[in-house]
Amino acid sequence: MPAPRKIAGEILNHLLAGKKAGDEVHRLKPRPPEKEPLPPRVPHGNNHTADGLEKRRAFLKGQGLCIEQLSGLGPDPAPEDLEGHIENFAGYAKLPVGIIGPLRINGAHAHGDFYVPLATSEGALVASYNRGAYVISQSGGAAAMCLTESVSRSPCFAFRSMAEAGLFLAWVLPQFESFQEVVVGTSHHARLLDMRTVMLGKELYLILDFTTGDASGQNMVTLAADALARHLVAEAPVKPHHWYVEGNLSGDKKATMLSFLFARGKKVVAEAVIRRDLLKKVIHITVEEMLAGWQVSVLGGIQSGAIGAQGHFANALAALFIACGQDAACVAEASVGLTRMDATPEGDLYVSISLPNLIVGTVGGGTSLPGARECLAMLGCTGEGGARKFAEICAVTALAGEISLTGAMSAGEFSQAHARYGRKRHPEKPDA
Repeated sequence: MPAPRKIAGEILNHLLAGKKAGDEVHRLKPRPPEKEPLPPRVPHGNNHTADGLEKRRAFLKGQGLCIEQLSGLGPDPAPEDLEGHIENFAGYAKLPVGIIGPLRINGAHAHGDFYVPLATSEGALVASYNRGAYVISQSGGAAAMCLTESVSRSPCFAFRSMAEAGLFLAWVLPQFESFQEVVVGTSHHARLLDMRTVMLGKELYLILDFTTGDASGQNMVTLAADALARHLVAEAPVKPHHWYVEGNLSGDKKATMLSFLFARGKKVVAEAVIRRDLLKKVIHITVEEMLAGWQVSVLGGIQSGAIGAQGHFANALAALFIACGQDAACVAEASVGLTRMDATPEGDLYVSISLPNLIVGTVGGGTSLPGARECLAMLGCTGEGGARKFAEICAVTALAGEISLTGAMSAGEFSQAHARYGRKRHPEKPDA
């Protein structure tokens, strides 16, 4: 997952922003709860009574969080307010939202203790992430960094011969610096970072990489790529007989090796060291057993032909994306990545993850809907720079899930957890 030198340099400059590198390193250090106490834990347990629900809602309000929409007290948007979000509007498909936390994050952008909303109908999922969040937070939190960001479009130009395609490319390459003027004309937030080229016989693909500010940017880069393609076709001395705004080389909404290697969206890394005694007490497993289970998972993934090696990034990302108004289809690409586990010299568990394709935003699209806005506000991700902060929260939430899932599998408790949380127990069938 290499990053181009220019993009990596720009992100580093943004991270430091006049600060010394040592200051940023200090920001990523663990904050043990015995030195910096954690806020109270969300009331948990398999309590589905009205009383249990009210206790959790009262708890969240007591932490200063607005849950009007989550509680069903806020009004639904008027039909006219949904223009641009949906066609043939008929109603809402409502999913339950569970809260995990506090999740302590020592990130470059996300730095604090967070109560994280997860929208899902899968039993055991919230309980598992809550368990992972607990061991992370009790160990001082997880470090996280948004390293690079870009959103791609790959227009394709079709010619009569590869000679024509080559002439077009020879004309395009020296023009790159002037392309920025065309892009800026489509959006105040889009900026063209780089261009990669692929000639496939008589077709020429241009992979255009953009930054999109705090928006996820899918529509933004489509409009920018369209304007740029029209400009090229109008100005070039060699004309394609046809062109397409997207040639399916960008990796949009699908898992691809290209995105895995070069990153599409925000690339985030996160890591944590889980104390050996805490792992045994909460996850019911030793470091050695955890590493053996992780190794089996990696080898199984390799044999299956999986892109990357991880347990279930999709669970965390789908639940967070739905709660926070993201494009849920982007989970297909965002859930590609790597999980790594190792033993520290002290015998504790080191865990890290890399997510190279987080297509997330905190403005535009579904983020403007009341429920999504409330969930983003719960995470403090509604201001400038909110997208990078949200990306780091996504990564650490996924990290919590990797710890809990790998632990459950390795300890032989995965099936029991789903039997307990993932099935509805009927009074007349207590063992169901």
